[in-house]
Amino acid sequence: MDTIYTTNTLDWEALMQGEYVELNAMLEAKERRVWLQQELLRKYPCPVLSFSMNIAGPVKNNPLILRAFTFGLEAVHAQLYRIRAKILEEHVIREITGNEAFLAIELDPFVLKKLVSEIEEQESAGRLFDMDVLYLDHGEVVKVDRSEIGLAERSCLICGAPGRNCASRRVHSVAELQKKTAEILDAYVRAEDARKIAEYAVRAMLYEVSNTPKPGLVDRVNNGSHDDMDFYTFLNSSASLHPYFLKCAQTGQNTAFAEAPDTFDLLRDPGKQAERHMFSATKGINTHKGAIFTLGILTAAAGRLSVRSLYPGEQADHHDSSAVLNECRAMTRDLITRDFAGITRENAVTAGQRLYAEYGITGVRGQMSDGLPAVADYGLPVLKKMLTSGKTPDEAGVAALLSILAHTTDTNMIHRSSLETLKEEKEKLMHILQEDPCPDRNTLDKLDEHYIENHLSPGGSADLLAASWFVYFLENE
Repeated sequence: MDTIYTTNTLDWEALMQGEYVELNAMLEAKERRVWLQQELLRKYPCPVLSFSMNIAGPVKNNPLILRAFTFGLEAVHAQLYRIRAKILEEHVIREITGNEAFLAIELDPFVLKKLVSEIEEQESAGRLFDMDVLYLDHGEVVKVDRSEIGLAERSCLICGAPGRNCASRRVHSVAELQKKTAEILDAYVRAEDARKIAEYAVRAMLYEVSNTPKPGLVDRVNNGSHDDMDFYTFLNSSASLHPYFLKCAQTGQNTAFAEAPDTFDLLRDPGKQAERHMFSATKGINTHKGAIFTLGILTAAAGRLSVRSLYPGEQADHHDSSAVLNECRAMTRDLITRDFAGITRENAVTAGQRLYAEYGITGVRGQMSDGLPAVADYGLPVLKKMLTSGKTPDEAGVAALLSILAHTTDTNMIHRSSLETLKEEKEKLMHILQEDPCPDRNTLDKLDEHYIENHLSPGGSADLLAASWFVYFLENE
């Protein structure tokens, strides 16, 4: 596709592409559905929820439909979590004939019907969710009707009239129904994706500051080498940035098919506004300026891929860390050239410009334009390895931070000391990690004391740790 995706131009025909389903396959799927329902009803003395999607036309499943179904199933689980209802058995089927879920739930059938009907009524794609609650009454399978819990018959997708009448008389064409279906599903999935992307960004910042003990950095035990901020300063700052990350994700979605650098350019003004919100929340203290830059680009990259992945044939996946990091690289491919053009030792103004002019150090800009190698090669692999081996989020996060610091050039460390000091500290750190990639508490406390005494703070590595957590959440949730 060579057009820029906007909310006003929806290629619904492309979105609804997929493998055509023959009548025989649909009949077989129906038989399987009935058999599974009856098996679960015979096996357990409780109702069964049968969840599928109302999709008109010969295509019953594709990336868009599957993603909407997945969000719908998440909503079902959330409803059940809310009242602590127990799922005795669950089957999820994802086939070309459609997506279906069957859950035997220890709950009164009418209470269950009310719970799932709330989803049908409240979610923006709820009209396309078909959530039937079945139970056995004297050996007969009975379906709870909406009227039995005080709800009206579901309305037509197109005109709002009673849906059964329009369906039986075939008032609307398949093309009309598909177009409306695509519009509903697209808006629903985009909103849910953006919400989750922004949530992961804020969660990543909260995990980063919570990981304890981090040498020289603010954590749950102390303020590290900082006398102007504490743990709560970071909480205030993180909360203030959620709207920014949501906007970044939506910007990525709305420019999914634009040139990647065009998306990056659209982040500059929201980034400046986010900095103002941060300074307002922290009373002038810089807690997350680096994270605003790094996570802002990451959330936009994930947003771009989240939309492209809805179109059959597009090679995009916003849950794939490599794809997201490559998208960041594409978005910032001209960043070094543009930001450091003409910079010399004589005209350098900022600390970053001086480091570039004197040593060729590109800092976070270089990391981003290279696709965040610190995240790809150190932060994310260490998080995965540690968490998989049973380490706590604290242990995994701190181990990832130290690995990032040992293998990258942390400009914040240079600002607080010198390039020579950074090299010396990295060398010491490499020896520590060679002995134990996940150092014990005693070792970490000594390192923390050393950093505090020497006023060292690896703030750049902390931002890259937050980026690593963000990508980890994308991949694993």
